[in-house]
Amino acid sequence: MDTPETLIDLDRYPIHQMGGARDDILTRIRADLGRDGCAVLKRFITPEGIEALKTQADGVADKAFRSFNRTNPYFTRDDPTLPASDPRRRFFERSNSFIPADNFPPASPLRAIYEYPAMSAFIQDCLEEENFYPYADPLADVIINAADEGNGFPWHFDTNNFTVTIAIQNADEGGAFEYAPNIRVGDENFAEVEKVLDGTSDKVRTLVLEPGDLQIFRGRYSLHRVAPLRGKTPRYVGILSYVEEPGMVGTPERCQQLYGRTLPIHHERAGQRADAYLD
Repeated sequence: MDTPETLIDLDRYPIHQMGGARDDILTRIRADLGRDGCAVLKRFITPEGIEALKTQADGVADKAFRSFNRTNPYFTRDDPTLPASDPRRRFFERSNSFIPADNFPPASPLRAIYEYPAMSAFIQDCLEEENFYPYADPLADVIINAADEGNGFPWHFDTNNFTVTIAIQNADEGGAFEYAPNIRVGDENFAEVEKVLDGTSDKVRTLVLEPGDLQIFRGRYSLHRVAPLRGKTPRYVGILSYVEEPGMVGTPERCQQLYGRTLPIHHERAGQRADAYLD
């Protein structure tokens, strides 16, 4: 049976032991997050763990919801009252697929990592968030993004304040992670978002993650995308979501777009957010 102790390289990253090396890791991660809202822990998952996660992803890949549509960075509808150059009116082809959270039972490796108390405590300490809770969305708390050749994810902001991802398997080519750090801190900053969409921004950075890498990312504030993929090998990325308010779930519109369905809880809790950003 896969356990957090066999899945996570606790020799390299002793997240379960207070003080010492853990504090050194926290210092580095906090500096990276403070600088550009993104931090990477290379080889966080053991080779055995990578294989277990890959096997799990292969086993439920047919459960992925695949969608092909056009979206703006906020996943909102077009507003003809705005100028054509406004980011809210800039729509791009989105072709991607997500394996919803209800395909990962408690005994599965990805959920074992997510529900490991030392893991959530470590992530909270990295982010220095006083309010920190597991995402209550039964379709989205722990998911896998499964992308095939030609797929990609256009520029967008995340629904959650912070997202944790685990690189499981890369495509043969492509799939680089591109992001514009912290351009939506304090306000929507439509002018800078427009520059990113136009390809004229000097704020965009490129990151290539390898299987086993853990990424902590403040995607609610940093515009980001995944470049199109090439080759026959699918790209698998596990996504672990935490939020700043208990009981938070995705909007019905967002869940329908990403997972092809909603549950009663999405409609019951619609509009319960901790901020007023568009998405």
